[in-house]
Amino acid sequence: MHSLKFIAATLVLTVISGCNVSMPPINVPANLSDINAKLATPKPLSQDEAGLGLKEALKKGVAKGTEGLMKPGGFAQNIAYKILLPEEIRNLEQKIRNNVLLNAAIGKELDKTIDAMNAGAEKAMSKALPIFTNAITNMGFMDAMKILTGGQGAATQYLQANTTTQLGQAFQPEIKSALESVAIYNHWTPIVNTVNKNKKLLGLTQDVNPNLELYVTEKAMSALFKEIEIQENAIRKDPINRTSELLQKVFKYADQN
Repeated sequence: MHSLKFIAATLVLTVISGCNVSMPPINVPANLSDINAKLATPKPLSQDEAGLGLKEALKKGVAKGTEGLMKPGGFAQNIAYKILLPEEIRNLEQKIRNNVLLNAAIGKELDKTIDAMNAGAEKAMSKALPIFTNAITNMGFMDAMKILTGGQGAATQYLQANTTTQLGQAFQPEIKSALESVAIYNHWTPIVNTVNKNKKLLGLTQDVNPNLELYVTEKAMSALFKEIEIQENAIRKDPINRTSELLQKVFKYADQN
C-alpha cells in the first residue's frame, strides 16, 4: 500500500517537472535611473512653503539680531554700534574737553549723555521686536518670492525700503520712553543750553537743538537692520544655519534660482 502511494507521488512529480509552466511576466523598467531620478526629484516649492519659510528666516534673524543688541552693553560696548554724540555736539566735543571751564561745566555730562543714549537704545530693542515681527508677518507672497530669489541682503533692503517710516514712527516713542527712563534730559538739556550760551566761543553762529529721540532712533534702527542682514546672509550662505526642514527646502530653492 505504501509502495503504491510512493509510486503515485513520483508520477505526479515527474509529470509536473515535465510540463512547461510559465509565470506571468514581470514588467521591469527599461531604465531604472529614470525612475530613481523621478523619485529623487523634490516636490516643487509651494506658495505657502515659500512664504512661511522666508518669514521664518526673517523672524529668526530679527530675534537673533535684537537679542544681542538688547543686552547690557549691546550698544555701549560694541565698537560697530556704539552711539556717539550727535554730530553738532561731537564737532565741538574736543573744544569742550580742551577748555578748562567748559569741561568742568559739562564734560561729565557729555559722558553721562553718551552712556544714557546707549542704555536707552539697548532697552528699546525689546520693544522693537514685535514691530518688525508684525511687518514680516504681513508680507505678501509676491514680495516673499522676490526676496527669496533676490540674493544677499534682499530681505533687509525690503524692510528698509517699505517699513522704515512706519517703524520709525512707532519706534521713536519707545526710544523717547527709554531715554526718559534713564533721565537723559537731566544731562542733555544742560549741555545744549551751555553750548548755545557759548556758541560764539565755540565758533557757532546758530543754536544747537538736535532731536535726540530721532537721532537715537535712527542709530538704533540702523544697527538693527545691519544685524538682520548679517543673520539673513548667514542663512543664505551657510546651510548649517538652516535649522529646520522648511528652511532647508526654501533656501535650497533660492540657491537654485
